[in-house]
Amino acid sequence: MDMPIDMQHQAMGYDRTATMFSPEGTILQVEYAQKTVRLGSSSIGMVCSDGVFIIADKRVKDKLVIQKSASKVFEIDSHIIAGAAGIVSDARVLIEKAQLLAQQHRITYDSPIEPELIIKELSNVQQQFTQYGGARPFGVSLMIAGIGNKKPELYINDITGNYFSYHANAIGENDEKIREKLRESYKPELNIKKGVKLALEIFKDVQGKSFDMERFELAYIRNDEGQLHRVNETELREFVK
Repeated sequence: MDMPIDMQHQAMGYDRTATMFSPEGTILQVEYAQKTVRLGSSSIGMVCSDGVFIIADKRVKDKLVIQKSASKVFEIDSHIIAGAAGIVSDARVLIEKAQLLAQQHRITYDSPIEPELIIKELSNVQQQFTQYGGARPFGVSLMIAGIGNKKPELYINDITGNYFSYHANAIGENDEKIREKLRESYKPELNIKKGVKLALEIFKDVQGKSFDMERFELAYIRNDEGQLHRVNETELREFVK
């Protein structure tokens, strides 16, 4: 009796290193890392008529945890924010690198860095960890949102280091279901307030009985201001009225 493909890979060692392709043309450690991302908490990013936002499910219910310490939306610079799905400690390393890049750019060129330069540099780092031995791939996918040339921009990368620009997208748990609903309902003319309301409706539909407004945090940047605004779980109800 023939062995299943997964067992063959394990027996032959194709899943033990990020530098070896399987006979099917895949890097198994990268595929495993992608599964880790899909187990992470969900985030939705959206480009709107008046700015861009990321809304994230913190997925923390423990009353002993200080909610501010469980933030899933990170500030890169005053005009750039980031969300992450997967291993948050992996994300922290990349986020800190992005923050350093943003400050170095301001000091060197006396101007804010473009969001695409941030996602490109982080994606280059992630790609290296799929090519060289001695280290595993980063188990995280990043969402970068910001204002570039006074226009809202949204980028998402993956484990392999590929990245694309989007009008709206999701990362983390149930990402494909959320994307399907975004394809059906997203419109470029939505403003931030209406976009957030749509995102919450999608989360409610996907999560069902487990949906709880207090689990979410929102960060947005308006085109005319170029400054980060945070909305915590208690203020979110008022924001979407």
